[in-house]
Amino acid sequence: MANKGNKKRRQFSLEEKMKVVEAVDSGKRKGDVAKEFGITPSTLSTFLKDRAKFEEKVRKASVGPQRKRMRNALYDDIDKAVFAWFQEIHAKNILVTGSVIRKKALNLANMLGYDNFQASVGWLNRFRDRHGIALNAVCREDGDRLMNGLGIDKVNEWHAGEIIKLIADYSPDDIFNADEAGVFFQLLPQHTLAAKGDHCRGGKKAKQRLTALFCCNASGTEKMRPLIVGRSPSPHCFKNVHSLPCDYRANQWALMTQDLFNEWLMQVDARMKRAERRILLLIDNCSAHNMLPRLERIQVGYLPSNCTAVLQPLNLGIIHTMKMLYRSHLLKQILFKLSSNKDQEKVDIKQAIDMIAAAWWSVKQSTVVKCWQKAGIIPMEFTDSDAEMVAKEPDIAIEKLWHSVAVATCVPNEVNFQDFVTADDNLIISQELVDTEIIQGMVTGKNTGEAGSEDEEEDVSLPEQPKITITEAISSVQKLRQFLSTCVGVPDAVFGQLNGIDEYLMKRVIQSLTDSQITDFLQAK
Repeated sequence: MANKGNKKRRQFSLEEKMKVVEAVDSGKRKGDVAKEFGITPSTLSTFLKDRAKFEEKVRKASVGPQRKRMRNALYDDIDKAVFAWFQEIHAKNILVTGSVIRKKALNLANMLGYDNFQASVGWLNRFRDRHGIALNAVCREDGDRLMNGLGIDKVNEWHAGEIIKLIADYSPDDIFNADEAGVFFQLLPQHTLAAKGDHCRGGKKAKQRLTALFCCNASGTEKMRPLIVGRSPSPHCFKNVHSLPCDYRANQWALMTQDLFNEWLMQVDARMKRAERRILLLIDNCSAHNMLPRLERIQVGYLPSNCTAVLQPLNLGIIHTMKMLYRSHLLKQILFKLSSNKDQEKVDIKQAIDMIAAAWWSVKQSTVVKCWQKAGIIPMEFTDSDAEMVAKEPDIAIEKLWHSVAVATCVPNEVNFQDFVTADDNLIISQELVDTEIIQGMVTGKNTGEAGSEDEEEDVSLPEQPKITITEAISSVQKLRQFLSTCVGVPDAVFGQLNGIDEYLMKRVIQSLTDSQITDFLQAK
């Protein structure tokens, strides 16, 4: 009896607890799950009751999945500050030792005003356990530090080895690449030289930028809905707007952060789970892509550091084509206003989002496939001259459009359309913290990704989006149909798209009338 009373209590890691919960979610009886994992029914009930807590901990990567207890650190703000610093260092593939972490902890503790904190070996071990850190594996791609010396040999080695293993179990439909791009959405042709090479780490120009996340598969059959990050959570131009052609988020930098990227990943993972699909997602190792959440249906493969310019499909012509189409939309707007003697107004975020999304969906499947082939991830089946066309896709009509706008707006002769397209290629796209920003977040208790205010984000002089009634919308479609009937050689696809819009609007009207009649009938009763 004494031995039974002294039986050591078993502790479970967060990973083990999640496996138990998933077994229940799969439809198994609770009694069978308890027997399978060797736990009592009361322990199982506790796991199910606390599932939200430990799922959120692991989702945010604030603790490692092997950790068995969720008790906070004694100096919780120091712990959070050190971990925020560690995530930045880890994302840059800088090798970190225990002594370096301890010195940084003392430095941050001093900045936070703690005089009695001691970064002992015991504290370091507890810090590692809390966050699931293995110091012998801190540098994710240690071999890539030699990239400058290996050059093309490193790329060839990756093509011949790791990528073959990664894609072996996936079809091109299920191999995806995700990457971010910065966009100066209000950039005008005459300001191209001033923007060229600007990294835009913050300040006034941050109001004029967006960060867009794009994702597509290797077969070119699936382009995911873009995620666009701005500074204001509710820009003035969003009034009366309830649907956007993308997902929109905001923080004070208009940059991608770990939280935003992980939220997007979790949404994609849930979508793949509903569709009963498993996919491979290839990404680079920027700071926002570090410390990923636990994923069920997505296998993540990291591209070798310093090689994305030649290995990342989105960087090999897909994003460039999207920007080219976006800037051509801008040029058309400018030329239209010039020809109608209308004042040039700044592009607002709503207009920019609409044009970015339209440009993204307009990127051809053939362009996507050729860029994946150029990256060497799927078989190369075209010549070098074809590859060059993917990167530039010259269009005589666009060049004529550029020339007309350039002359009218006094663009310097040395600036061409490609300069306009690539002016924001060097924008910083992910958040990089320094010690003062880390400490500020701990002291104020605010999320360092808090969005800017509406007044900070936008020029309030921009026109408010007018509320358009459904009757006005239907009338506009009828006017469009009447106008097209006077044109020669209109493609059938245009009439088809117009019919689709008309059908959608009429369904809305019929539904509204039906609902109101039912309501009137019930009220009369």
